[in-house]
Amino acid sequence: MQKRLVRKLDLEKAISEVKPHPEPRAHLEQYTIPPEVAAEILYIAAYTYKDIVDKSIVDLGCGTGRLAIGAALVGAKEAFGVDIDRVAIRMACNNAERMGLREKTQWILADINVMRGSFDTVLQNPPFGVQRKGADRKFLEKSLELGHRVYSLHKSGKSNREFIKRLRGRGTRFIHVSPSPFLKRFIEKHGGKICAVYALVMTIPWMFEFHKKRKHEFAVDLYVIGRKREAN
Repeated sequence: MQKRLVRKLDLEKAISEVKPHPEPRAHLEQYTIPPEVAAEILYIAAYTYKDIVDKSIVDLGCGTGRLAIGAALVGAKEAFGVDIDRVAIRMACNNAERMGLREKTQWILADINVMRGSFDTVLQNPPFGVQRKGADRKFLEKSLELGHRVYSLHKSGKSNREFIKRLRGRGTRFIHVSPSPFLKRFIEKHGGKICAVYALVMTIPWMFEFHKKRKHEFAVDLYVIGRKREAN
């Protein structure tokens, strides 16, 4: 039962206070999710699908905690964050405590493969596989094992300027798109069913030596996934 409605701009502002990783590593693809993208994902999950408020949440590859902390702010019953990076987990703990969410969040320093159990909702911004091909598959497999509903970000195949311009020009931050045939097959093979795919624009600043621009704008696809026997 939904008990609260958080204004999206207020949520975005709060998420922006979650400090990013001070020394991100390229091989782990540690790009901090922008506040506006995190807020959009949480809004879709909370108010379109009712998968956040009073639910148990796990954020796989949580980084410094933006999605898990955002879920707690919206009204999750409990939010867990898992990451293999010690600095990221320490910062996530500090961020949650500073924002008064220590009691509603738990942080686990571990590879996601060690996770067991069942959660209402999985949130994840996994590696896109740019540095390590197929890195996102491990996250999809584990998320489908753990969650009744999964919200997973993946790099879109539509990141050309015209598509981004069209997306920007619609007056909304997302549009419905078709899933990647490869991801559709992979998800269904592992017991999942795609409920929807939303394209969003993500902007990241210059972070690593191989970056050529001060900021990079590209499209990402948010996959909303249920289990085959439960999805509707």
